[in-house]
Amino acid sequence: MISETVGKSWNGWVMVTAHLIAAAMLILGVIQWIDARSIQAWLLLILVFLFILVILFLPWGYFTLQPNAAKVLVLFGSYKGTVRKGGFHWVNPFKLAHPRSRYTVSLRMRNFEGDKLKVNDKRGNPIEIASVVVWRVKDTAQALFDVDQYTQYVKIQSDTAVRHLANLYPYDHGEGEEITLRSSLDEVSLELQKELQDRLKKAGVAIEEARLTHLAYAPEIAGAMLRRQQAEAIIAARKKIVDGAVSMVEMALDNLEKRHVVELDEERKAAMVSNLLVVLCGESEAKPIINTGTLYK
Repeated sequence: MISETVGKSWNGWVMVTAHLIAAAMLILGVIQWIDARSIQAWLLLILVFLFILVILFLPWGYFTLQPNAAKVLVLFGSYKGTVRKGGFHWVNPFKLAHPRSRYTVSLRMRNFEGDKLKVNDKRGNPIEIASVVVWRVKDTAQALFDVDQYTQYVKIQSDTAVRHLANLYPYDHGEGEEITLRSSLDEVSLELQKELQDRLKKAGVAIEEARLTHLAYAPEIAGAMLRRQQAEAIIAARKKIVDGAVSMVEMALDNLEKRHVVELDEERKAAMVSNLLVVLCGESEAKPIINTGTLYK
């Protein structure tokens, strides 16, 4: 694996000044040669070389960098470092003799919103899941030379990580403190970010955040799962109502006994408990019937 190193560059404005001075000296030399009307062959070759160097070759070494951008330098197939400082720069033109767009890397934050994926959760239920990943290039050398097209690499690895994550956890209804995709969103997002970082570190990419943006049962089982959730919600509500009613009945019997309001035998207690539970647990309003007799006639 290749690690990023600092690339050497010259201040562009200083080099512009130097090149202008060299060009002026070259022009003066040509003017003197014209005045002299004679020149040695070796001197002519030097002037031609300087003309090519100053006028045609050196200007190709200039480039500019915006903030949060980097230029990767490669000389005859050998990596020569990365320039990260924004501004106007000059380097050996041979280090820039490649497609410029490929070797200029953005260091800004990027968002990748994945497609909706249809996968199976831990219990085998088909679900739809999607995520958004916030990432940036951390090591430009690894991004360019250790993987092919790092943006595509991020996309494929993100989809793979989301599929693997969905297989590790159930959609919901975990047993005890079991982590589920629906109820433990923070824990699941943290695990997704960790797995993505492990997968993408070889590409020189840093993951800043990863979260699920879509989570639902697949359409073919969505109706059945909705009825199941409704049934479980009704059972939970009924359980709470019954627990409350039993507590109220117990409190009523204790208060009657402590205050000596009425002496109740076991049969009358059972009747009272039955009536109170019917009133407290019934869905509709109770319609009492006044008993003019006794429980024994």
